[in-house]
Amino acid sequence: MRKHLLTALAGLGIAGSLALAGAPSIAQNATLAMLGELDSGQWELRFRDDAPSQRICLRNGTELLQLRHRGGNCNRLVVENGAKQVTVQYTCPGNGYGRTSVRRESATLVQVDSQGIAGGRPFQFSAEARRVGSCR
Repeated sequence: MRKHLLTALAGLGIAGSLALAGAPSIAQNATLAMLGELDSGQWELRFRDDAPSQRICLRNGTELLQLRHRGGNCNRLVVENGAKQVTVQYTCPGNGYGRTSVRRESATLVQVDSQGIAGGRPFQFSAEARRVGSCR
């Protein structure tokens, strides 16, 4: 299983690099309207692999795209930009890359699937993110 994940992630990196080389400005300027419709505030991420839940203060929905590369200077390529789902592939020079899909169920509930490389190590997770209140 791990070998297949590493092979898939390596392919993602190569494909992502090629795709981003051709259209970085499109990726940076794309409007992700669905993510802008999410309510700001305190959100709780409940991971499907039984990892401990995590709380984040969400100013806008785009912060859900790079949970393993927060605050990074990353280039994004929008793969899907729908009314209910957004998929973005991103590269963070010197810090890895990833691909994240966010599916909206309501303004306070989304499903997040993400995989990539962070800190030289592969990651993959699926989580439910739910707004639980105001930021503290």
